[in-house]
Amino acid sequence: MSGLATRTLLRRSGSVFGAVRGAAASAGGVRAGLSAPVSIGTFKVAARFVATLKESDDPFAKLDSFTNRHNGSSAEGELEQMLRAVGVESLEELGNTTVPAAIQKKEDLRVGAAMTETEAIDYLKNMMSKNELNQNHIGMGYAGTNTPYVILRNLLENPAWYTQYTPYQAEVAQGRLESLLNFQTMVSDLTGLPVSSASLLDEGTAAAEAMAMCFAISRNKRAKFFVSEKCHPQTIAVVETRAKGFGIEVIVGDHATYDFSNGDTSGVLLQYPATDGSVEDFKDVIKNSHDNGTKVVLATDLLALTMLTSPGEIGADFALGNSQRLGVPMGYGGPHAAFFSTKEEYKRLMPGRIIGLSKDAQGKPALRMAMQTREQHIRRDKATSNICTAQALLANMAAMYGLYHGPEGLKKIAGRTHLMAQVFAEGAEKSALNVGSHKFFDTVKIEYPSTAEAQKVVDACAAAKINIRQMSDTVLTVSFDETHTAKDVTKLMGCFGIDGSAESFVGSVSGNGFAGTDFERKSDFMTHPIFNSFHTEHELLRYMMRLQSKDISLVHSMIPLGSCTMKLNSTSEMIPVTWPEVCMPHPFTPKEQLPGYYEMFAELEKDLADITGFYKVSLQPNSGAQGEYTGLMAIRAYHDSRGDVDRKVCLIPTSAHGTNPASAKMCGLDIVPIGCDELGNIDVAELKEKAEKYKDTLAALMITYPSTHGVFEETIKDICDTVHANGGQVYMDGANMNAQVGLTSPGHIGADVCHLNLHKTFCIPHGGGGPGMGPIGVAEQLAPFLPSHPVSPVVGASDKAMGPVSAGPYGSSAILPISFMYIKMMGSDGLKEATQYAILNANYMKKRLEGAYDILYTGNNGRVAHEFIIDIRPIKAASGITESDVAKRLQDYGFHAPTMSWPVSGTLMVEPTESESKAELDRFVDALLMIREEIRQIETGAMDRDNNMLKHAPHSPDVLVAEEWDRPYPREVGGYPAPWSKSFKFWPTVGRLDDVAGDRQLICTCPPMETYTEETA
Repeated sequence: MSGLATRTLLRRSGSVFGAVRGAAASAGGVRAGLSAPVSIGTFKVAARFVATLKESDDPFAKLDSFTNRHNGSSAEGELEQMLRAVGVESLEELGNTTVPAAIQKKEDLRVGAAMTETEAIDYLKNMMSKNELNQNHIGMGYAGTNTPYVILRNLLENPAWYTQYTPYQAEVAQGRLESLLNFQTMVSDLTGLPVSSASLLDEGTAAAEAMAMCFAISRNKRAKFFVSEKCHPQTIAVVETRAKGFGIEVIVGDHATYDFSNGDTSGVLLQYPATDGSVEDFKDVIKNSHDNGTKVVLATDLLALTMLTSPGEIGADFALGNSQRLGVPMGYGGPHAAFFSTKEEYKRLMPGRIIGLSKDAQGKPALRMAMQTREQHIRRDKATSNICTAQALLANMAAMYGLYHGPEGLKKIAGRTHLMAQVFAEGAEKSALNVGSHKFFDTVKIEYPSTAEAQKVVDACAAAKINIRQMSDTVLTVSFDETHTAKDVTKLMGCFGIDGSAESFVGSVSGNGFAGTDFERKSDFMTHPIFNSFHTEHELLRYMMRLQSKDISLVHSMIPLGSCTMKLNSTSEMIPVTWPEVCMPHPFTPKEQLPGYYEMFAELEKDLADITGFYKVSLQPNSGAQGEYTGLMAIRAYHDSRGDVDRKVCLIPTSAHGTNPASAKMCGLDIVPIGCDELGNIDVAELKEKAEKYKDTLAALMITYPSTHGVFEETIKDICDTVHANGGQVYMDGANMNAQVGLTSPGHIGADVCHLNLHKTFCIPHGGGGPGMGPIGVAEQLAPFLPSHPVSPVVGASDKAMGPVSAGPYGSSAILPISFMYIKMMGSDGLKEATQYAILNANYMKKRLEGAYDILYTGNNGRVAHEFIIDIRPIKAASGITESDVAKRLQDYGFHAPTMSWPVSGTLMVEPTESESKAELDRFVDALLMIREEIRQIETGAMDRDNNMLKHAPHSPDVLVAEEWDRPYPREVGGYPAPWSKSFKFWPTVGRLDDVAGDRQLICTCPPMETYTEETA
């Protein structure tokens, strides 16, 4: 069919352009028609207000106010147009008629007046400059690292990488998927195990995931898990905390003497190298474990594995650890990407995400998240893990570090690090000090005969501004990393009373303490061409840019994901992340050296407590799912402290986030579902019936507010009162806090605990699938049970505190400045205004789409909260077009799809956030309206049900430029469906993926290069 015939056909059926209301015509210029050429000049970008402070007598007042830069529709006239479209006069009226009167807050927030961008930067800089950056030799699984500047500038500091969403829409995520596949391959090669995930949160929680996996493999019959006393103390503590919910008994002791013969131990966790630096031969303990049906988990160090025999080669079933030292700063605890690898037979039980190779509709190799529907939070109450956030951005950094240095470069870094430890040990021995082990990689243990002698060295190090580890009164350890120099080693040696310089002992050491032993690594690793091609800056830069160009992110267009809040991650918020005072401290640095960090923690906790209406906040949980888990464990501890040990029933609405039942299961709670009525609200009658039924065993209700259906339920206070009256606590999921801040709060509503997705409401970017943070706010009765930490005490932790839930005492501390900056720059009024704009934008889009699409749920006055659900099921019945077809077609229009098939199957859930301008909202709405007209051609029979632009979407360049074109619409309609796409076009680099093929033949390491050449030949 010719282009003219197609356009005539579209016009005859009632073109979309007639359907688009003139009053809301967008910057996309839809009046021009499909074929009209559009230039950049055609866009009508409204003039922005000059960002100013409120009226001031000071003529020199700073003009860089942040609120108008964060809230998108603040251009002149836009607000009035949108309010008119929604049918209200003001943002206040919109809030008052959308949020139920019973829960509206009368008092203002108390976070203070807004700071300008420069004021906030200066304020935080002055605060963090109080931190003291001493020479660090603490170790314990964390090491200094040199982040290559090409990676720092072009990945970590690049919004095209850090504003990407999790790669559920694989066609527009091929770049980060390739990078994560590189990470998996590097981990598999170094650990000697064939299957690796695309990263977990940290080493402690990865070890806890391994424990749960061992327990699941035993079919929950082996309820003991053994942990070597030579594991890192923070790892042991996190495992012990997690074990409580599963009912697993953790035994900590000497792995060499533990009796596995009883057949009741599901797994054993060993540290390789150990926390004291020693490298041990585990052959006997591994054989003993396997002979008795016990799985073996090795916590290890990727850099050390360039020199040491791999875990797979010595018989481990699982290997895990922290990839932090591969180019990711310590950041006072995070964020870092944990790694996890295992044998083929356990791949479908492994927590987290796996990137695998599939193919697209044209048979071209393409990547996707393999076994996507088996993600733990989708499996709900059948899950063994609640992992939802991976550390994708940090895994990508580690992967690029591996590519940049290559296997030979990593060996050199490892060798140099090992040499410094050997030099120190040689000097110590020649000075008659007692070196604890002669097999070590980067950490040397020194044992003293008395406390006084050890303390003398500790004091000397402190005076020299050097941090070391004091394992006990008489045992000290020192660790080395790639940032140290010979001068640093010499300075450290002087504190230990060692005569001579580092250079003076070099000639006395072998260079490789493992050479000729069973520990020496003899197998090759990272042999794939990808790890041997990008060792100059030009090469790596171009590779990163090639990957970046394959991925859609917020630098291209809005990402309208329901319940994921992809808002502005401003540059001014991101700048502090890479300040040395923020990113360099070791997580176990003595508190007195970091007054700036602790000042920020206290102020952020205070502000978040005010915003949520709670008594106290814990910053430790390092993901939203971790926050859920922590909140529920606090509830369990509260009930137990009162003797209510039988309170284990958790009521969860059927509409809840999938992590909710997964988290409840991990906490040992019994899940009782609560249905929803025809309007999408919780069935209050059923709730009251079940709360009464389980009044003697009710632990909690988990609820999201506004609801997962995007409405403010009027009965929320009654719901909370019902749960309390029957002895339970109310846990509120904080995913939808973006519709609450300043208007209401979880504490005001009646909740007892709420986790906060700082990577949603409070602007930490999603990073392609992580990092995230999930602090929790709690009512006064739950405060004593907030997490503690065994190594670095948490300020205000009580003697009733639960154990740690993250390896770091304050979780991923280095990204907390992002939320701190956001709150300071918005101030009390700005935070409230952001919520009002989020609600306005959602209702404005809903209003424009009504008539073309069915909007599934609305609250009173026909309003939605900050998000809404488009029902595609009637369209599917009439045309055969599914929500997936619409999602893929949106890629042709330059957009990421909304949340698909959740919380209701056959729907799309849209959340615009407050940060998008009216022009961008209109452009997205126009795209949906144009797609609706394309669907109408199918409904009327003008277009084939199976051979049409939606079923073939997305249209990749190779399809559009192919010599043959046998489709019943022009190439132009496939590739340039909207006028704006001719001015700027984000191209999906592959066609629609074959999900089934990817799951059937799981390839989760870099395939041979021939795979690509064969397919494209």
